Amino acid sequence: MTTPTTSRRTSPIPEDVLVVGAGLAGAQTVAALRTHGYAGAIRVLGAEDVPPYDRPPLSKHLLDRPEPAWLTDELGLDLHGLADDVRLGVTARALRLDGDRPGATVVTDDGAHRASCVVLATGSHAVRVPAWPSALTLHSAADADRLRAALDGAPRRLVVVGAGWVGAEVAGVAAAAGHHVTVVEARDAPLVTGLGSRVGALTAPWYAAAGVDLRTRATVAAVEDGAVRLADGAVLPADVVLVAVGARPAAGWLADALPLDGGAVPVDEAYRVLGPDGPLDGVLAVGDVARRRSARHGWVPGGHWDEALRGPDVLVRRLLGVDDGDAELTPYVFSTQLGHDLTMFGLRGDDDAPTVLGDPADGGWSVLWTRAADGAVTAALTVDRPRDVGAARRLLGGPELPVVPLDGASTLAELVRRR
Repeated sequence: MTTPTTSRRTSPIPEDVLVVGAGLAGAQTVAALRTHGYAGAIRVLGAEDVPPYDRPPLSKHLLDRPEPAWLTDELGLDLHGLADDVRLGVTARALRLDGDRPGATVVTDDGAHRASCVVLATGSHAVRVPAWPSALTLHSAADADRLRAALDGAPRRLVVVGAGWVGAEVAGVAAAAGHHVTVVEARDAPLVTGLGSRVGALTAPWYAAAGVDLRTRATVAAVEDGAVRLADGAVLPADVVLVAVGARPAAGWLADALPLDGGAVPVDEAYRVLGPDGPLDGVLAVGDVARRRSARHGWVPGGHWDEALRGPDVLVRRLLGVDDGDAELTPYVFSTQLGHDLTMFGLRGDDDAPTVLGDPADGGWSVLWTRAADGAVTAALTVDRPRDVGAARRLLGGPELPVVPLDGASTLAELVRRR
């Protein structure tokens, strides 16, 4: 294990650490603390009553992997062996800052838990529509169990509301298993939030090819018994309805203590929570619940897998003063949907211009988004191009956003070789 130094320490090494959240980000925080030599007491509170698991397989392998992807198997991460006290099935209800003392107190149903350092890693939750109580969502292992059970047996009529990452993944998995799938999307194309209308539209033909009925510019008026009624009067028969319209940071319990930003906890480059007067002493946040300040990308929202997988290591290194080489994580999303593999690096702005490399109608292709002001590449997408994945990571992994000539290039790998 590495012995902590003081060269980049953001505050004195805490006497004890309380990690709130036992998902990927929380578990990785505990692992990083021990890896980098922290010998103090570590306690963990987790709202779910099951051990830590990875969430992406819940949709990508909904029907062929009935058990969660436990982190003990995936990463060899034994949370109970690393932490001094792990309490699962315990929901955090409130946070109390303790004046001038570092750290905070976390209030749960079973009492108050204080530590000189509190790491908030409560993740996110699926958006629900209260008017549609019979509709399912997919975010947790319990959600996956309910959806899997609803699709068990004879072919079902599944209506998916939302053509985002999760909606597309589930639609492809369910259609491949023989279910009759309709996807309803209020916007003019799939994946608009992630890719924008122009690039998202390039994925629309995948639905019909996979046997999925895609309805864009379609608004749901009601979810009824056995049917979904659209605003235009159309009625879609439905044995199962999945609402997949996004996720929100699980930060509502913090609203009385912290100034939230768009529902998320704002943090600096060292993952210290930002209060009205600057970073709070001994209060940090990582993963989906956080919105990270970045010299390269501005503000990075949660929901990027690397923020939960690798962000904790950066947090711990800076907390303990272990050299991290001024690490800057690149936002990263991957998806397997409707027979295609997508990988995205970076963070595109709404006004950034996309350039498509390759022919989407003829095999793999990639996209680069560039900023109008200076031509900097802000994000890169690869579709069915394994060789471009590494090139995209290298392109967007430097200390600054790159500027590259796009003329004549057909692959990202070719662009990187030119540099």
